[in-house]
Amino acid sequence: MTGLGRYAAVVVGIVLVAGAVLVLVFHGPDARMAIGVSAVLAVVVQLGAGVVSGLPLMRANVMARMGAGALIRLVALVAYGLIVVEATSLPAVPALIGLFVFFFLTTLVEPLLIKP
Repeated sequence: MTGLGRYAAVVVGIVLVAGAVLVLVFHGPDARMAIGVSAVLAVVVQLGAGVVSGLPLMRANVMARMGAGALIRLVALVAYGLIVVEATSLPAVPALIGLFVFFFLTTLVEPLLIKP
């Protein structure tokens, strides 16, 4: 399994487990939909950040890779809160907490999976 494939498997696994826990915390079909949308967005953003951090320009500098990933996640979270949640009928609290939790947990394992 390639580095990105292993990273994708870990990210999807974390998002699935955390999503199941969040569904137990936030009740209702709207909350489930918000958590599901947040989960899909988290996986897409995390894998996109993984691809960006694998560019030849970033490979030599681990801090640049981590910083670029953090910046991508921050922009995605703010854009999600300002644009997507406001433009749709998704409940803001489960959507934003879900996305934050997914980003936070996957960021914790990121240093273990990134090789300098």
